[in-house]
Amino acid sequence: MIELFLNLQLLASFLLFFTLPILVFFFFSNTQYLKNKEAQQTPTHPKAYPLIGSYLALQNSGNRRIQWLSDLVIISPAATFTLHRPLGRRQVFSGNPATVEHILKTHFSNYVKGSTFINTLSDFLGTGIFNADGDTWKFQRQVASHEFNTKSLRKFVEHVVDTELSARLLPTLASAAQEEKTLDFQDILQRFAFDNICKIAFGFDPEYLTPSLEQSKFALAYEEATEISSKRFREPFPLIWKLKRALNIGSEKRLRMAVKEVHQYAKSLVIEKKKELKKNASLESVDMLSRFLSSGHSDEDFVTDIVISFILAGKDTTSAALTWFFWLLSKNPHVEKEIVKEIMEKSEAPVYDEVKEMVYTHAALCESMRLYPPVPMDTKEAVNDDVLPDGTVVKKGMMVTYHVYAMGRLESIWGADWAEFKPERWLEKVDSGKWKFVGRDSFTYPVFQAGPRICLGKEMAFMQMKRLVAGVLRRFMVVPAAATEGVDPHYIGFLTSQMEGGFPVNIHHREISYSY
Repeated sequence: MIELFLNLQLLASFLLFFTLPILVFFFFSNTQYLKNKEAQQTPTHPKAYPLIGSYLALQNSGNRRIQWLSDLVIISPAATFTLHRPLGRRQVFSGNPATVEHILKTHFSNYVKGSTFINTLSDFLGTGIFNADGDTWKFQRQVASHEFNTKSLRKFVEHVVDTELSARLLPTLASAAQEEKTLDFQDILQRFAFDNICKIAFGFDPEYLTPSLEQSKFALAYEEATEISSKRFREPFPLIWKLKRALNIGSEKRLRMAVKEVHQYAKSLVIEKKKELKKNASLESVDMLSRFLSSGHSDEDFVTDIVISFILAGKDTTSAALTWFFWLLSKNPHVEKEIVKEIMEKSEAPVYDEVKEMVYTHAALCESMRLYPPVPMDTKEAVNDDVLPDGTVVKKGMMVTYHVYAMGRLESIWGADWAEFKPERWLEKVDSGKWKFVGRDSFTYPVFQAGPRICLGKEMAFMQMKRLVAGVLRRFMVVPAAATEGVDPHYIGFLTSQMEGGFPVNIHHREISYSY
């Protein structure tokens, strides 16, 4: 205890001695920076100062950090620039497809999650697949890849989605329509996705989407752990959040409590599932947890970390994609009309093959995620010195970030009409007069990553989203609440993107069908 106290005292003294001159510099420089900022009419690359780099510009971007960095990518030659961070650190941001292919495929072994990323998220994600490198990642990827390619898992996922849709989501929307009640549709979609992924991952139903819309302790802890963990990346010096963690104060104290809640709950489910499988060896292994345990992976901490990572992937990405999708439909009724037309041609509960044939809906979802990707940026760390395709020099230990949000806004990729929500850019007419989907390569459109780390759940995500879209739009119209009409919501990002302030909507029964 005495040693810990002395270490903390030494750390605090060092922090004060080291940061005091920087804070003084911040105080005097920030005023001048704000004056310069007011005079700026167009985005310009930020000035880098001694010691603090471009921290002032980054800090003053506020909750527009994603958009600010996107603007800098767009105005940069080869859509690539280097940001100067405090203490001489540098980080490359790029929207160049050649760079994406370089770091995610051709030089994959040189660009890893890295110690900074892994250490920042390790309290929450442990050594789960999304927070692992090297052999740890390869092993988990191999096991997970095998499971994702089984027909039985696909059938189980279809069953879970259909049950949640028919038993919970549609009745919730019907009730809101009848009572003329405003819903936060983002919250509803997050609850839907959370129930789905918990059933798929654990075989456990958290009942988060219920008529009462009560808060779930596990879900709230998970959301808080996600948000605080992601905000660690925004600290100018990692030492700040590490000191707060050591002292167990502020956000780090809340994070510790949230992580404890998540891990204890998840581990109890793992222990219970092990007992279940031991008691009944013939129990059908349908959920991911049962599959991992049945295949001989019995270490509780290892399996818990994997499943917690899968929840992160399945919960926030699909709900984020669908939130922006329904908002874009409300602004583009001609697109909604085409989607409803396609839906009405399918059966009431479209089977897997019919969902695959919903090409216009698929294109509209891709177009929505182009403009509002569920994960706006992704960062890798260089293992060794390298040179990117455009000539940018990367030193060992530097971070290289491909900016997915910016890439969806590059005229060089999408043309002069990039700002339009236009599903047709993903389609072409065939001889029969029907639409044919024409995808983009994953380096131009890295919404699901690319290369060896490409998302295993991509097909599952599209199936889930298209079933939900078909189920909802067949019966209802999702209309932004009057107070938000004409106001574009703000896109923010933690580990995944969100619509700031939620998405308040009114639900109306679809009383008339379009004539075809």
